[in-house]
Amino acid sequence: MFELHGSIAVITLNSPPVNSLGAALRQHIAAAVHQGVLDPAVHAMVLIGNAKAFSAGADVSEFGTPRQLTEPMMGRLLEIIESCQKPVVAAISGVALGGGLELALACHGRVALGTAKLGLPEINLGLIPGAGGTQRLPRLAGMATALTMIQSGAPQTGKQLAESGLLDKVVPDDLLTAALHRASELASLGAALPLARDRLLVASEVQQFVSAQQDKLTPRQRLQGAYSAQLDAMAAVAGDFDQGLRRERELFLQLQSSSQSKALRHQFFAEREASKLPVALQAEARSVATVAIIGAGTMGTGIVICALDAGLQVVLLEQDAHALQRGQQRVTEHYQSRVASGKMKAAIAAAAEARLSPSLEWSDLARADVVIEAVFEDLAVKQDVFKKIDAHARSGTVLATNTSYLDVDAIANVTARPQDVLGLHFFSPANVMKLLEVVRGTQTSAEVLATGMALGKRLKKLPVLTGNAFGFIGNRIYNAYRKQCEFMLEDGTWPEDVDSALQAFGFAMGPFAVADLSGLDIAWRMRKSQVATRHPDERYVAILDRLCELGRLGRKTGTGYYTYTEGKQVKATDAVVRGIITQASMQRSITRRVLSAADIQRRALLAMVNEAALLLAAGVASRASDIDVVLAQGYGFPRWEGGPVFWARQQDRSALIQDLQTMATQSGHGFVVADLSVLLD
Repeated sequence: MFELHGSIAVITLNSPPVNSLGAALRQHIAAAVHQGVLDPAVHAMVLIGNAKAFSAGADVSEFGTPRQLTEPMMGRLLEIIESCQKPVVAAISGVALGGGLELALACHGRVALGTAKLGLPEINLGLIPGAGGTQRLPRLAGMATALTMIQSGAPQTGKQLAESGLLDKVVPDDLLTAALHRASELASLGAALPLARDRLLVASEVQQFVSAQQDKLTPRQRLQGAYSAQLDAMAAVAGDFDQGLRRERELFLQLQSSSQSKALRHQFFAEREASKLPVALQAEARSVATVAIIGAGTMGTGIVICALDAGLQVVLLEQDAHALQRGQQRVTEHYQSRVASGKMKAAIAAAAEARLSPSLEWSDLARADVVIEAVFEDLAVKQDVFKKIDAHARSGTVLATNTSYLDVDAIANVTARPQDVLGLHFFSPANVMKLLEVVRGTQTSAEVLATGMALGKRLKKLPVLTGNAFGFIGNRIYNAYRKQCEFMLEDGTWPEDVDSALQAFGFAMGPFAVADLSGLDIAWRMRKSQVATRHPDERYVAILDRLCELGRLGRKTGTGYYTYTEGKQVKATDAVVRGIITQASMQRSITRRVLSAADIQRRALLAMVNEAALLLAAGVASRASDIDVVLAQGYGFPRWEGGPVFWARQQDRSALIQDLQTMATQSGHGFVVADLSVLLD
């Protein structure tokens, strides 16, 4: 849209829903600017979006496609604006992200609402800004602010950036009036228009800054090419602007074709898809205003905080007054901490706490639209709780169990309404972890599933549908992965070798460090419950059992697989652990041999891939991409490797099959080799 306001043309970006800079919008902007240049009545121009978005940036779906190459390409569009002899001002509301912010950076002036969100999130796709962001932003806002925005990918508000030099003016409202005023000011200057490209930085200071930041990159950042590329591009700010643009573009294109960026784009689209129910299960969700959580432990109170933050009324039910009080205190301390750190206003925290109703009365469940059980992970205990829920919750209430492994049907069937029961598997800490597995029981209605998925989104989780099977998606695959890592201990490696190899691949932590952090007794308890169903010929590694029998339960006792001094892990395992492992190898008549980091990584990943194929074939996961989302969001699988399914699709198929056969021999009775075609075809 091109509309005159006196002598100033207002060019409205109109490409719903978020003004992505696809070919059509780029052409519209270029044509409108050209029209303004030719019209003698126009003295200046304002680019403006809508309340939701100035522009959310490039259309990711166009990457690598012919549409992306449609003229004017992004770089050419910014040249048109930058070289325009009439001032162009960006009026920023909503979001200005990626190419949207780069569009604003090329303008001669920028006015923003204090609530506007400006950012360069390309790092989340394994990329760097590709249209001048690494060159213009440092010149306007300084190297430190620019790197913070580029490296984190997190947006900052107009209010936060008010003193940065990036924005000419930040206003609380009436954005268009402020932008028109700034455009008029620039038109009346009678001097060269201000351009980011004309700002000069001291070359020695730029080089010193970049060098210092390279030294600060974390091990995980060093594994990802985009982090070093960011600094490489920003180093070019010390020189000629056009050369800097060329260097930035060269690095951008290298990254765009990299496996890491392809993996991250895979995750981006997989996450979008994961939160949608299959067409056959789509239904209208029930209305939810009040949620009841049963159990005031760490998990229960984490779920309480999620629900309060989402604006829901919350009933927290406990059977013990002291336990209830401790749970309330956890919630209070959480909000006090948020306020003290400046992350939440006191009034918002107080309003959230006011929505919490602690209770010792089962009858209070009648107030809830959804009841979430978060008690001890024991089938008999949970069944007893669900009998009481069934007796007190009103008709139509959604009944959810927060189980990690247990059979949802065995829980649902103790009620008179199994169609209203589903699993909501939160991850700890529940108020931090984004993943939520929504578990479909045999009789769970489509309406209840839709409610579970909608509630997950309202709680700002990433809900993923899973079938009712042992461990669902995540824990089932992680269990196969952990088991294979235990086999490798018997075969000849040590816990620290496995952990360091998998961290080198990109996992946040190795499986044995994770086990120590979680508490070895949790897995030990589960193993003991499965003794009756374990086949006598199954390869069972008893190392963890031996550790627990010695009271080595992990970090909380100061010893587990590792020893902890003042809470810090001693890297190498001690003589006790090595003795237990060596004894386990001898009992199985295994000649121990050194495993390379590559061997460890491949066996661990193959175990994941094999289990992923088995559960996908069984219908536990609806889509192969859902598996990648679950492993990346809940289990530390490096996003830049895409997930086990994406990783498998990058490998040689015949080599995968051959290596799986070898691993089956190493793993012994009970290891089922999956048909990988379900994943790879």
